[in-house]
Amino acid sequence: MRRAGRRRPLTAAAVALTSGALLLGPATAASADPDDASFSPVASDLARKPWVELSTTSGAASAALAVDGDPATAWQAARKPGQALTLDLGGAYDNVRKVELVFPDPDGVYRYVVEASSDGTTWETVVDRSRADVAGRGEEHLLTRPGTAFLRVRLLDATRGATPGISELRVWNYLRDDLVLGADLSYADQDARDGLRYWTDDPARAGDLLGTVAGAGMEYVRLRVFNDPRDERTGEYLEPAFQGPERTLDVAERVVATGMDLGIDLHYSDSWADPSKQAKPTAWRELPFDELTDAVHDYTYGTVDALLAQGTVPAKVAVGNELINGFMWGSEKAQPWFEESAWCGACYFNDDPSFVSQPGGAILWDLWGSQDPAEKAAYDASWDRFVTLQSAGIRAVREAAAAHGVEIPLETHVIIDQGRVDKTLEFWDQFLTRLNAQGEDIDVLAHSYYPDWHGSPEHYEANLHAIAAAHPGYAMEIAETSHQSNDYDGLPVPNSPYPKTAQGAGDFLQRVFQIANDLPDNRGVGVLVWEPANWQEMVDWDSSAWPTIKFHETVEVFADSDAEHVLEDTVHVSVRAKDALALPATVDVLSTADGTVTAVPVTWDAAAGTGTSVPGSSTVTGSTAYGPVTAVVDVVRRHL
Repeated sequence: MRRAGRRRPLTAAAVALTSGALLLGPATAASADPDDASFSPVASDLARKPWVELSTTSGAASAALAVDGDPATAWQAARKPGQALTLDLGGAYDNVRKVELVFPDPDGVYRYVVEASSDGTTWETVVDRSRADVAGRGEEHLLTRPGTAFLRVRLLDATRGATPGISELRVWNYLRDDLVLGADLSYADQDARDGLRYWTDDPARAGDLLGTVAGAGMEYVRLRVFNDPRDERTGEYLEPAFQGPERTLDVAERVVATGMDLGIDLHYSDSWADPSKQAKPTAWRELPFDELTDAVHDYTYGTVDALLAQGTVPAKVAVGNELINGFMWGSEKAQPWFEESAWCGACYFNDDPSFVSQPGGAILWDLWGSQDPAEKAAYDASWDRFVTLQSAGIRAVREAAAAHGVEIPLETHVIIDQGRVDKTLEFWDQFLTRLNAQGEDIDVLAHSYYPDWHGSPEHYEANLHAIAAAHPGYAMEIAETSHQSNDYDGLPVPNSPYPKTAQGAGDFLQRVFQIANDLPDNRGVGVLVWEPANWQEMVDWDSSAWPTIKFHETVEVFADSDAEHVLEDTVHVSVRAKDALALPATVDVLSTADGTVTAVPVTWDAAAGTGTSVPGSSTVTGSTAYGPVTAVVDVVRRHL
């Protein structure tokens, strides 16, 4: 839940919506300094999403031209009243705030209505231009209608000679206030021990990591929990036991004290658990499977119960981390699990036979699809063990929450490797079916997104949408994501169009926020950046003096991505050749807090006062208290 006071006061420039669009490409020349960055609120045009379906009452062959981003092309409708173009958005959206229409002819008068529906059957008029009497190419309309799943434009009339149809229909979806923006900041414990101080605007006001990011607009912190923390490379037990259950209790209190929400990510290992390694906790490595199942339940219950007892109620708990290959691998997973490397050395668990002396929860993907009866049985058995262990942890969280009279959403967290969405779809099909058969369920399907391994933003969005469509009853979260903001090697980030600058990293994160926000039925519930102070960090090292650390302006994405106001920032004006140009004295602005629309004055630049002589199209810029405005001026020969 987003907390009051999360947003910092924004300047007029910060709330400006130049066309309602989020810049999705590399940083512009305005951000040439790699340490400078600025961000506009996140918005996206749903009309151009690949899952949105178009239908028309006539002119179906040209319908796609109404949403192709090119105002020179158009859907051409039959010349009779009531012709309609309908968008099926694929699900409901609560924060559609602007609909923009551009018509084929600047010297025509177009009369129309825009209607919205939650079910495609019952329609509500949200824009009424049935009595329009001014010629022009189009208009932006501001609105508030939660639950919009369908939008329909009905053309009622067009003046003689004007082409009936639509050149462009844009439907702008803004970031929902309940989409939680946060980070995994588990290293906050070590940072505090080492005396690190962080700042954003003034080094004299440097503070601890958690307080600094809360002040910058972050609203959620996830903490990973190791059972009995060990150094992955040496096997030595950590002292202090950073990220163990007891230390987590202390950090959880600090998180909650800042006003941020708390997430808990149980690794069920003494060190890092991820797709390449899922070692059992050392103390459990030789337990028979039934005892291992009991250990999962009792440990999970005890950990969550301790958090609740001290008043730090998690907003979400993950039973395991990046579980695409299962967890707590045992005798079913032959060692070594990976080749030794300079980074990991021997890894204390990789070739220790005690870790595979008893069965565990590895998924035997090599046997997926086998028609050999023995291999198929082994594949199914691996799923049964994995889900049995998962069910024990899930049940324990539910029981602990019920004992304290609270509800805690549960998530399962996996990955979608590039080109392997089929594997992730199989995971969810097998896992959810088997989990439900055991009488348990989860609330959130969570996935990591790192472009290096998981593909371009467009590729990832398509994969996430496929999973959402396959399992419509669940919320979705992007539980980990990251992008470099410092360029140490001059190499681009694989699969990313964004540079390794403060601006580029922030633009990437806003694109990920957009992906989550655009999931139909408002199912995206959050995006978490992974360790932005310690890995692919948002840190301006040139301006930092250890142990006082300056965040890049990238951190501003947490505060600047919401639109507090939506501006009618493009107006279309048609004028007859040689007539004086008259631009509107006001434009509309919508407050997202209460949905009110008010008129605000526009100051146009000097060009607005000149005459017109040559037919054609040009633009005039203006300014308002809420940002810049552009007038698209069409000079026409025909009598208006």
